[in-house]
Amino acid sequence: MADQQRRRNLAEFLRSRRERLSPREAGILAGPRRRTPGLRREEVAQLSGVSVTWYTWLEQARDITVSGQVLTSLARALMLNSVERRHLFALAGVPLPERPPGRGPGPALQRLVDALEPHPAYLLDANWDLVGWNRAEAGLIGDPGELEPAERNLLWLVFMDPAMRELLADWDGQARDLVAQFRADSRQRSGDPRFEQLTGGLREASEEFRAWWEAHDIAEFGSSRRTFSHPRVGALTFDYVKLAALDAPGIKLFACMPADAATTEKLPALQRCAAGGESPDAEAAEAGTAGEVTVSPV
Repeated sequence: MADQQRRRNLAEFLRSRRERLSPREAGILAGPRRRTPGLRREEVAQLSGVSVTWYTWLEQARDITVSGQVLTSLARALMLNSVERRHLFALAGVPLPERPPGRGPGPALQRLVDALEPHPAYLLDANWDLVGWNRAEAGLIGDPGELEPAERNLLWLVFMDPAMRELLADWDGQARDLVAQFRADSRQRSGDPRFEQLTGGLREASEEFRAWWEAHDIAEFGSSRRTFSHPRVGALTFDYVKLAALDAPGIKLFACMPADAATTEKLPALQRCAAGGESPDAEAAEAGTAGEVTVSPV
């Protein structure tokens, strides 16, 4: 019953979009005696590259198979905007194809990352290049801005920066999980020059990456918990939350939320570690206090 109602909703939506689109908007010459509001079914079928019979069945809510490629053609023919396109795919029960990466995050996204202070947060593009971060994140993993652009990548840091092996508790397990997540996240990136440069370089430089990449393990990201052994702050445990920016295709925001009270207490000290700040103990000593920062294991 639910599936039948979904097909009805899809049929009604297609019909409404077809009837609102004028022939002139669609590039079709219409005679003076035309009475049909909007486009005819055969015109939509022709513009979409499907048969009239198949499209008629779709508007009749029949149980037929609909592919993402056909939905993309229909969305283009009906001149749907991004919101309507997402709605079309949702009604059809078909996953929305990934849009090509944009030019990067806008200023508003970076302001959002900054506003998450004192919690570490960062932005990744489709190839997991770090394209934005806040001070707390720089205090956690080091300042990505000091790296060469080609090295400013999460996977590259995890496998090629020796400090990350000490920073990440259970480096083997976390690194292998990241490779599986990256393979799943980049299923449509094959042939992209940056993707090929990154994976080719890592396969050549890291035996672990090469072995795990060739294993073809796949894992979708889920809210995950990661533990760090920070050289200046001590043990830290965060729950990672991933958000997608709909107006910036390919950009994902990751926020690190403290998993316990001990980590929360250390966030100000973590911020002070950014940009070459003094160690928490040294700052506290200068203030004339005992200066201990709790670093008990989580």
